[in-house]
Amino acid sequence: MRQRADRARAKGRERRDQVRERTRERTEQVRERTDQVRDRAMERTEQVRERTRELTEPARMTVYRLFGIDRSGPPPIETLAGQPLRVWTIPNAVGLLRLALIPVFLVLALSSDDGTRLLPALLFALIAASDYLDGFLARLTGQYSRFGTLLDPITDRALVVAGGIVCWHFDLLPREALAVLVLRELYTTDAARRALKKDVRLGVNWWGRLAVWPLMAGLFAALVGVGWPAKVAVVVGVGMAIMATLKYERDGRRQLRERAAAAQAADGPATGADTGA
Repeated sequence: MRQRADRARAKGRERRDQVRERTRERTEQVRERTDQVRDRAMERTEQVRERTRELTEPARMTVYRLFGIDRSGPPPIETLAGQPLRVWTIPNAVGLLRLALIPVFLVLALSSDDGTRLLPALLFALIAASDYLDGFLARLTGQYSRFGTLLDPITDRALVVAGGIVCWHFDLLPREALAVLVLRELYTTDAARRALKKDVRLGVNWWGRLAVWPLMAGLFAALVGVGWPAKVAVVVGVGMAIMATLKYERDGRRQLRERAAAAQAADGPATGADTGA
């Protein structure tokens, strides 16, 4: 009987030792995983701080930056998503005036005999050229705003669509190119809306900046009755605009993939730690 009791006590001690050893191992595993999560969280926090410093540090104003030639560096913090709109600024007054003049251009151009009257063509050129005025004034006065960032591309696309409507109505340019152009502008507007909803920032790329020149020049040339140069310029501009749209799509998808990967990397270790515990 005594030997049986001794064996039972020995087995009990052995089981307790095994339980303590397993508990110690699991505790050590949880501690290691917790340290990994903490280290990654600290690294991510440091990255966010560095990014915040980049965004909030104003870029040094130079002549090239003032005239929009140098666009390097982070965008002004006032233009980022989540910032106040700040509607009433001098640059926004110019932008709102540009937008208000587009219906005036349409009425003057569509009421003409052949769409090539000088007055609506000059008004079109004025609205197009003043696109650089509001940006220049924003950089000159420092009156950046979220509203201006949203208003500017909407006005540009509305002007292109308005010019396309006039050229379509009077058959001043190939209607196939005009159809592609208008569809591209409508698609880009919808893509910008979806990007804004998903907090995806799509800055203007160089394809988009360069496409403005042949598009506006071609539409203006058509409005003053210049034939084949207008057609060539618009076709080239449409091609460049399509390239810009493809780059917008690629950049937007890349940002969404990177965001999903970062979220998965942040959630993975924490989930593993909970399972191991």
